[in-house]
Amino acid sequence: MASQENRPIKDVGTLKALAHPLRANLYRALSVAQVATASQLADQVDEAVSLVSYHLRKLADHGLIEEAEPQRKDGRERWWRPSSDGVSIRDADFRDAPEKAAAHTAAARLFHDQRADLYHRYLDERAAWGPEWNTASQDTESWLRLTPAELTELNEELLALARKYDEKGRAAEAAGDIEGRAHVALHLYAFPFRV
Repeated sequence: MASQENRPIKDVGTLKALAHPLRANLYRALSVAQVATASQLADQVDEAVSLVSYHLRKLADHGLIEEAEPQRKDGRERWWRPSSDGVSIRDADFRDAPEKAAAHTAAARLFHDQRADLYHRYLDERAAWGPEWNTASQDTESWLRLTPAELTELNEELLALARKYDEKGRAAEAAGDIEGRAHVALHLYAFPFRV
């Protein structure tokens, strides 16, 4: 298991390490798999194993992932796992200098684009998921009138609810209840805007 519940990223070096397009995809894939080899991840991202190994080492250099116990007895492969259950990147940690703010904005745009690509892939493959998954899937917009404190409270409650369901699903899977389960992406964006 990961050693930290959620790791805050507060330095530009770690942010830039994660904000590389391939590394962000590898981190996401490893977070889903929980433990994997460079070969397994290379198959998922359609890249050479040597390139994936290099980028995994860069993520490890910044403490984002770590070596895991070998999952097979032959011990010839190096196994990796996330070093925490997730990461958090807060604007407040990057607004004290223009170059830090720019790095944070660039990273946020990359992560958003990758999430949008994932959703686009679901839309393209929707027919293959069948009616139960398509009925359960959600795409909504809500227009709220909140204060910053209320938005913070809403975000905290939504994250707690997401964690509850993640723990519930992982516990059921650990107990052998895997029938009908699939990976589910939950993307939340909550931000002020002007009309």
